[in-house]
Amino acid sequence: MSKGLYLYPKWIRFWHITNAVLFLILIVTGISLQFSGLDEPFVLVSFKSAVSWHNTAAFILVLNYVLFIIGNQVTGNIKHYRSNSTTYIQDLIRQANYYRRDMFRGEPHPFPVTEESKFNPLQRFSYLLAMYAGMPLLIISGILLFYPGMLPREIFGVSGLLIIDLVHDATGFLLSIFMVIHIYTCTLGSKPTTLFKSMVDGYHHDDH
Repeated sequence: MSKGLYLYPKWIRFWHITNAVLFLILIVTGISLQFSGLDEPFVLVSFKSAVSWHNTAAFILVLNYVLFIIGNQVTGNIKHYRSNSTTYIQDLIRQANYYRRDMFRGEPHPFPVTEESKFNPLQRFSYLLAMYAGMPLLIISGILLFYPGMLPREIFGVSGLLIIDLVHDATGFLLSIFMVIHIYTCTLGSKPTTLFKSMVDGYHHDDH
């Protein structure tokens, strides 16, 4: 019996799982850093531990992101993030209507997964925004916070450090929300666990 389409090779699964673990560490330690002080142990992670874990996870995240960018280019996986459709906006609306209404009526998915197109229009748009805009912004702002001497003292009359810190926190928050939504949509297969199996064996098991 066929397992389905093989869409997720080992390198993608390794990157994806590693990225998920690192993000969880960064979320927990990031929250701890926001709400704890050197003399005030926080309920999640102590300040010193949070700094150490956050910096280490961030460094590995950068290396993992480089793997993602190079892997996408070398293997051709980048094609799944591009859209040549002349009905791009209409496709986004159609997919949004499916999530909002049509799937609850038992209607078929408007954009079935194929070997040439494993992402639906909304996935393609959100993944492209997250991975090629959000991640670079998060990484660059994080590096600037790690080396504050690189920052201008003021930007438009406001502390440069404060602005970059706000950019880093806001980007991290938005990417965290994206991760929550991503996990939710992965439960929308024929069974809640069906689509998660793809990250185990690399095959797309569902026709939803």
